[in-house]
Amino acid sequence: MNETDSIIQTIAVYLIPVLFAISLHEAAHGYVARYFGDPTAANEGRLSLNPLRHIDPFGTVILPLILSLLHLPALGYAKPVPVDYGRLRNPKKQMALVAAAGPAANFAMGLGWMALWVVLTYALGIPQDDFFIEMSKAGIGVNSAMCVFNLIPLPPLDGGRIVTGILPLPLARKYAQIERYGMYVFIGLILMMQFGMLTGFLIGGMHILQSIFHVLLYPLIFLLS
Repeated sequence: MNETDSIIQTIAVYLIPVLFAISLHEAAHGYVARYFGDPTAANEGRLSLNPLRHIDPFGTVILPLILSLLHLPALGYAKPVPVDYGRLRNPKKQMALVAAAGPAANFAMGLGWMALWVVLTYALGIPQDDFFIEMSKAGIGVNSAMCVFNLIPLPPLDGGRIVTGILPLPLARKYAQIERYGMYVFIGLILMMQFGMLTGFLIGGMHILQSIFHVLLYPLIFLLS
C-alpha cells in the first residue's frame, strides 16, 4: 500500500468516528446547558446532532488526521457550542456539570463503539482487518483520547472548567483567567504530546478507560462467546 492509499484508508476509517465524537461532545454541552436554564446554543441553532453544524475544517478533520498519521491520539476540536454561564440557574455549580457533559458523551460513544466491536467480533466472527472492525477500533480510540484529553484540569478544557466549578469562588475566579490563553494552552499540550511529554498520560488514561469498557461489556462478551 502506497502513502496515498494509506492516507485515504485512514480518512475513510476515522471520518465517521471523528465527526460524531467531536460533534456529539459539543452538542452534549448545549443540551445540558439548556437543561440548567441557558438556551443560547438552541437559539443559535447549535443544539443539533448534525455534525455539519459543528465542524471546524482544521480542528475537526485536518488536525486529527495529522495526529493519527504521526501515530498520536487523534485529538481535535469542533466549533465550541456557545454557553452563557450567567444564565444557568446555579452558574458556579452547574458550569462544572455542563463541562462534564462533553467527556461523558465521549465515554458513552466509546462504550458504544466497543459494543459494536464485540458484536462484530464475537457474534459475527468478522476478521480484525475488516473495514468496520477498524472503524469500531477508531471510534474506541478517538473517544477514549477525547475523554481523557478534555479532562486535563486546565481551562479552556472541560477538566479546567470542572475544577473552576469546584474551587471556592476567589480561587475559581483566578483559575478561570487561564482561559484567556486557551489557544496557547491547546497548542502547548499538542507540542508536549508531540515530544512525548504528555503521551504516556494520555495512553495510560485511554487504557484505563478501555479497561472499564471491557468490564462493563463483559456480560455481552460472555453471552456471545
